[in-house]
This record gives sequence, C-alpha cells and structure tokens, in this order.
Amino acid sequence: MRTRPPHPEHHHLARSGWLRAAVLGANDGILSTASLILGVATATHSHSAILISGISGLVAGAFSMAAGEYVSVSSQSDTEKADIATERKELERDKEGELQELTNIYVERGLKPELAAEVAKQLSAHDALAAHKREELGITAELQPHPVQAAIASALSFSSGAALPVLTSMLVPLDDAVAATYGASLVFLTLLGAVGAREGGANIWKGAIRVTFWGAFAMAATAAIGLIFHTHV
Repeated sequence: MRTRPPHPEHHHLARSGWLRAAVLGANDGILSTASLILGVATATHSHSAILISGISGLVAGAFSMAAGEYVSVSSQSDTEKADIATERKELERDKEGELQELTNIYVERGLKPELAAEVAKQLSAHDALAAHKREELGITAELQPHPVQAAIASALSFSSGAALPVLTSMLVPLDDAVAATYGASLVFLTLLGAVGAREGGANIWKGAIRVTFWGAFAMAATAAIGLIFHTHV
C-alpha cells in the first residue's frame, strides 16, 4: 500500500505576533502623524510649522512605541519566567503529582486515560519542564517574548508609517498640504489594511475598509480642531 507523502501546510497563526506589531506600528505612524500634520496645517499657514510637527511626531512616536513595547513585552517575559520557576519547583517537589496533572490535561483534550498517561510519561521522561511549559502554561519557543526585538520592530514600523505623511507634506505646495496629506494618508492606510489582511489570511476588502474608515474619521476630527483654533486665533 502506497502512502501519501506529507504535504506542507501554510498557516497564518505562526506569524500573527510580528504581523500584528508591524501593522499596528505602521498604522499608528501614518494615522497619528498625518492627524498631527493636518491639525497644524488647518490651524496655521506655515510650512515650517507643519514640517516641524510632522518630524516631531515621527520621532516622539517612534520612541514612545519602542518604550511601550519594551515595557509590555518585558512584563510578559518576567511573568513567564516566574511561572516557569514555579513549575520547576513543583516538578522537584511533587513529580508524581505533576505527571498526573499532565495526564489530566491530555484526558481533557480527548485522549483515553491509558494513552494520556503513556504520553505524559514519555514526554516527562524526555523533558518534563518543556512538556509543562507547553501544555500547562502555553509557553512555546516560537512565541517566546523578546523585548529588545519588539522595541526595535515597533520603532521601525512606526517610523516607516509616519515618514509617508511627512514626505507628502514636504513635497507638495503649502496650499495643497491639507488635501494631499489627507488623501495620500488614506491611500497608505487602505493599502496597509489590505496587506495586513492578506498576510493574515483575512478578507482583504474588509481589512482595508475598516482601517480606512477609522483613519478618515480620526484625521477629519483633528483637522476640524485645527480649523476651530485657526478661526479663533
């Protein structure tokens, strides 16, 4: 009897972590910087003020994203390390109890008690801590947090997104800055939403429309605030 060779399967979940961070950072970079530029552009008729606000928003946002991501991922890493240390102590203190705990996990997942006990026994003999990290704590090497990498990735993705409206406002005449920045940023957000949805295996149109709608609303709100201040200045 011929056996079918294993076929490679393409899953999107494996890259969901970095994809989420990259899309979030770039989206935030485009939206927050464009909104800042639009607010300043509608409040004052000064090209230098528009550029200063855009560049300042890019730099401040990149550092803010990096610091926030570093603190967040570091906290996650500290929590995981504490849980692993606790699990290591439990394995040293009550090896049989931990073996039964692992067996119960497999029984709850659908294995028969006898098979669950054998699987738990073999995995524990190979690497008990690794088995409990994966099955009990849900910690895997693929999803292990890396604070420095996360901080750098967030800063770069934000800067890449923020650079788009900044360059747009630099390259167009002052009178066209508001319309050009608004229009170009909507195009960038639409493309980003479509790419993010495609890479994540979701519906492209749904992802693009969702990002574009909220981006248009946020930029319109900040532009309106700029107009109000301009009117009262």
